[in-house]
Amino acid sequence: MHDIRVAPSLLAADFGAMRKEIERVERAGADLLHLDIMDGHFVPNLSYGIPVVEAARRCTTMHLDTHLMLADPGPYLEPFCAAGADSLTIHLEVAPDPRHLLSEIGRLGCRRGLAVNPGTPVDGILPWLEHIDLALIMSVEPGFGGQSFMPEVLQKVRTLRQAIDGAGSQVDIEIDGGVGPGNAAMCRDAGARWLVAGSAVFKAEDPAEAITQIRGD
Repeated sequence: MHDIRVAPSLLAADFGAMRKEIERVERAGADLLHLDIMDGHFVPNLSYGIPVVEAARRCTTMHLDTHLMLADPGPYLEPFCAAGADSLTIHLEVAPDPRHLLSEIGRLGCRRGLAVNPGTPVDGILPWLEHIDLALIMSVEPGFGGQSFMPEVLQKVRTLRQAIDGAGSQVDIEIDGGVGPGNAAMCRDAGARWLVAGSAVFKAEDPAEAITQIRGD
């Protein structure tokens, strides 16, 4: 079994008690913390920005998996990296030729991620496998938490897994949106290795049990 990593999404946390919330999921066995950055342009919502990433960094040594849902991510790569992000994921929809942005993320010392929305063909990621460390498949329309998982995107995960394995690549496949204990096995079976779960972990009565079920332990 490949290493399955569970990344609770901070968007589902109680921001009035952020340190306690992060420590709670870390004690429960979370591997990463997923940070959703939304600009109100690329997606129809605003979330949080650099100060929250800085605050999260002060709360944990976990990998901060930072998802930039921004119409123009370029000017923000260095500030988010400086704030403590460990990986920076940009969207193919705003950067059809992401070479320069991915190169800059790598230069800054962060892991390079490339994401696609549910309606975007996964073929657009394939030419960039040598330039990325992480491929993110959105399983809901980005912008708001709590949406229902879209199982039709699992074919994209299978396509990516076949291409990555065929190339002998080490790119991690991440899936984000509506993931929880009830559908995590489908995600793992399709080839996803990083599973983002918001409400399923932060709102769970027993986060440790939820993480165990999502990971498939």
